[in-house]
Amino acid sequence: MQTSRPLSAMTTDEQAQFDGLLPSEAFNRRSFMATAIGAGFALAVQPISAQTVVITNTDGLVAGDIKVPAADRELPGYRAMPAGGSRLPTVLVIHEIFGVHEYLRDVCRRLAKAGYLAIAVDMYIRHGETAKMSNVQEILAGPVAAATDAEHMADLDACAAWAAKNGGDPQRLAVTGFCRGGRTTWLYAAHNPQLKAAVSWYGHLEGSPTAGQPKHPIDLVGQMKAPVLGLYAGKDQGISADQVEDMRSELVKAGSKSQIHVYPDAPHAFHADYRPTYRKDAAEDGWKRMLAWLRQNGV
Repeated sequence: MQTSRPLSAMTTDEQAQFDGLLPSEAFNRRSFMATAIGAGFALAVQPISAQTVVITNTDGLVAGDIKVPAADRELPGYRAMPAGGSRLPTVLVIHEIFGVHEYLRDVCRRLAKAGYLAIAVDMYIRHGETAKMSNVQEILAGPVAAATDAEHMADLDACAAWAAKNGGDPQRLAVTGFCRGGRTTWLYAAHNPQLKAAVSWYGHLEGSPTAGQPKHPIDLVGQMKAPVLGLYAGKDQGISADQVEDMRSELVKAGSKSQIHVYPDAPHAFHADYRPTYRKDAAEDGWKRMLAWLRQNGV
């Protein structure tokens, strides 16, 4: 049974339900649906691409908001898992700069449908709630610039500990992340010796060191404790082909099991179904590769 589908694939009955909710003829069905589903997305990504947004239902799942205890506070987040499951393989899901908005929640539900306990927490919350900020530059100059890699590593450790106490199997732990979260995915693979597998979606690989980000993925190749699958875009304007090849070269030199796959015609954020950058073929192929990678590495 298909559980994830684009908004445009609503059945006639579902569309009729929306017809009954329209406040006036000033809004057509498409406008209403876009407004309704857009409510769960970060302000900075509005308007969303309603034609391609994937919706995964919660049938057979336990899913909802959670609070994860960290060293200095409770972290707001979201968890999805098969109902009645225990000792489940666990995937930590790391958000883009926009926090745990509807796209991340849906990614968690998709993973839960595949049999995983999936958990995502807002790792910028100490410095501001990025999901409620409407300006990307404000997000980058504020919470993103202020957050540190050390904070992120500690928060992911807290997520892993929470999951182990709430239906997850600590022996089958993986991580995946998107964009800035993809960079953090590489870092966490070098941080946690309990991690079994990692999948980075177009995460930055190189950069200048700062106090908060002293090292980047390419600096940590020799310290990787879990194999990473990198899913990258050939037309990414922020991550060059040379950077990807540099990373590949370093992985080979280190004898790493990690791999990088590039989609030549895809842009950055090709998995983000709520954005114009979405590329269905690359996104679906990447998802299949991710699930196969997790299984291949014992998660």
